[in-house]
Amino acid sequence: MSRQNCLVTNDWVCLEYLDTRSQELIDATVQHVGITAASVAIGLVVSFPLALLARRGRLFAGPVLGVTTALYSVPSLAMFSLLLLVFGLSPATVITSLALYSLTILVRNVMAGLEAVPDEAREAARGLGYGPARMLWEVELPLAIPAILAGVRIATVSTVALTTVGAIVGYGGLGGLIMSGLRSDFKAQVLTASVLCVLLAIAADLLLLLLQRLLTPWTRIRTAPSGGHISPTGVAKVTEPA
Repeated sequence: MSRQNCLVTNDWVCLEYLDTRSQELIDATVQHVGITAASVAIGLVVSFPLALLARRGRLFAGPVLGVTTALYSVPSLAMFSLLLLVFGLSPATVITSLALYSLTILVRNVMAGLEAVPDEAREAARGLGYGPARMLWEVELPLAIPAILAGVRIATVSTVALTTVGAIVGYGGLGGLIMSGLRSDFKAQVLTASVLCVLLAIAADLLLLLLQRLLTPWTRIRTAPSGGHISPTGVAKVTEPA
């Protein structure tokens, strides 16, 4: 089908759509990235004190993990509807919802990273006179970075997908284009916005993976002089939630 007629014939692949709606696509993509980044950042900040509280014992771990799991099980439409009563039709409704969803992943990965810190590292820090706060910031958190960033990667990819649901309150980034395209049977718009969502998720995951490798060079498997391999240590085991 010719490039000039693809909008008229409503083709799935249409270069004319990219030319005529490029600014609309850019604006939606920027909004999508902004909502995703803000949601994950807020979720990460909130997850730290919750994870530290859960580490204090089963008395706290049960409620913290239970509440974050319960939040993740709430359907997105129901979550948005409840938060509409508080924030109205605003980006805060979507960002708060997505930040709450990210907690179930981030809290568990922060805990996993802290629990995986070798006891030898803690004992050495105590021997040097480190107090609890200094040990946390200078010993435990640096060693927990692999697990924490693994959780951030999972949460980010999940949030990229969930952001599209925000279109129901007018702030869904590319999800708004997908929804309006479905309503009007605009095939090129639906396909283009959907592909951009997938590309965003892949790009975010690759960027965070690169950041993880830059911040944690000790986790890479290195080749020993004899030709053998030295396995990385201090990496927390992370399980992606079903």
